[in-house]
Amino acid sequence: MAYLQEGYYSDRTVATAMPSERVTFIQRTYGHLAGAILAFAGLETLLITSGIGEQIVRQMFTGTAGLLVVMLLFIGGGYLAQYWARSATSRAMQYAGLGLYVVLEAVIFLPLLIMAAVYTQDQTIIPKAALLTLGVFAGLTMAVFMTGKDFSFMRTGLIVAGWASVGLIVVAMIFPINLGTWFSFAMVGLAAAYIIYDTSNVMHHYRSDQHVAAALELFASVALLFFYILRILLANSRRN
Repeated sequence: MAYLQEGYYSDRTVATAMPSERVTFIQRTYGHLAGAILAFAGLETLLITSGIGEQIVRQMFTGTAGLLVVMLLFIGGGYLAQYWARSATSRAMQYAGLGLYVVLEAVIFLPLLIMAAVYTQDQTIIPKAALLTLGVFAGLTMAVFMTGKDFSFMRTGLIVAGWASVGLIVVAMIFPINLGTWFSFAMVGLAAAYIIYDTSNVMHHYRSDQHVAAALELFASVALLFFYILRILLANSRRN
């Protein structure tokens, strides 16, 4: 998860670069973000249509112990992916980090996407969730770029809120607790805050050669937003 990362980069940032360099960095960052989203969508489609996705879910998402292991692997793998993506010496390592994170997100999304794609009658849930996610992301991104404000002051609060949400999820796994739709709405709010924070970070705190790492952070926040918007739509479809 993007909100589990520590710190900023300290060398020359995009904010102090030449205008043409800033434009190139932003183009590369959002181009790589689009590529990550397309790779995620393609991988999920392949896993679900081939039936491999359901096999993975049956093997990895069974029982409390299995869920906890998956969460630990996701968090640990996320840190590793971020570390690789921040490599200052190897472009291949940076892309390996982004690719690893896309795979991790694809696995963690499988139960929810299979439920939406296979076990619900409304086949528009996934497209609706995707459009809502892109709409919210675009609106927040435009707002940050238009204001030009540095939202780094949000860092501490977001880290605390992120770890608190992880704690609630772990408790809900250990004990049969239904966090309910209210938790999904709260997580949508948290994801929106991270998009603001990460977009500001892209503008003010990344070096101009760190577009792969910047794309990974944005992708993580977009994925978090999509996950909980989809969860809300699924809950609403079951009530109807």
